[in-house]
Amino acid sequence: MKIIIFGASGLIGRGVLRECLLDADVSEVKLVGRSKMDPSFHLPTSKLTELVMPDMFDYSKVDSELSGFDACFICLGIAAKDMRNEAQYERITYTLTMAAAEVLAKLNPNITITYVSGAGTDGNAQSKSLWMRLKGKTEQALLSLPVKQAVMFRPLAVQAMNGEIARNGIYRVAFLLGSPFITLLRKLVPNMIVTTEQMGRAMLLVAKQGSNKRVLESADIAQF
Repeated sequence: MKIIIFGASGLIGRGVLRECLLDADVSEVKLVGRSKMDPSFHLPTSKLTELVMPDMFDYSKVDSELSGFDACFICLGIAAKDMRNEAQYERITYTLTMAAAEVLAKLNPNITITYVSGAGTDGNAQSKSLWMRLKGKTEQALLSLPVKQAVMFRPLAVQAMNGEIARNGIYRVAFLLGSPFITLLRKLVPNMIVTTEQMGRAMLLVAKQGSNKRVLESADIAQF
C-alpha cells in the first residue's frame, strides 16, 4: 500500500506517520509539505520520501510525484485564533486542503482520502463558529470528490503517545502540563479522548478495509 500524507509535522500527522512506517502492509509513505521533516523524528526506514512544496496551492508541475497512491491522509490545519481574518482562515483550511485533494482525486480515482477535522464540525453556513463552519465546508467538498471513499475524522481530544508535539505553542504547553490529567481522563472516558496511535491505526484500517461511516467521531476512533 502506498500512502501520501499532508500535514505530517503536526501532532496528529506525526502520529499517523509513525503508524504508517511501522505497518508492514505499507510499502511507501510520501510526505508533502513546505519544508522537510525533522530527521530525528523519523523511524529508520527506506519507504519514506518527501516532496517539498513551497507553494502548496499549485501542484501543476508535480503530477508525476502524486500518482499511484492508495490512500491520502490529510492532517492539515491551523487554529482559527491564529488567523488575522476569515478570508485567511478559509484559504488555509478550505482552499489549501482542496488544492491537494482535488489533484489527488484526479490522478488516483481509486484512492481513499481521510481528513482530520474535529468534534463539533458543522457545515451550516449560518454557524456562528468560524472553524466549525469552514471545517464543515471542507468536509462536504471532500465527501463529494469522485474517489473510492472519503472519510472524515472528528476527534474531540488527542493525546500524544510517542513524543509527538503540537505546532501551536499554547496547545504544546497545555498538552505538556495536562498530560497526567489527560491520561486519567482517558481511562475514565475512553470514548472521548483518543491517542495518536489510535488515530494512526484507524486511518490505516479505513484505507485498507474502507468504512461503513462517512464521518468517524471520537467514540468510533476509540474502537481501533
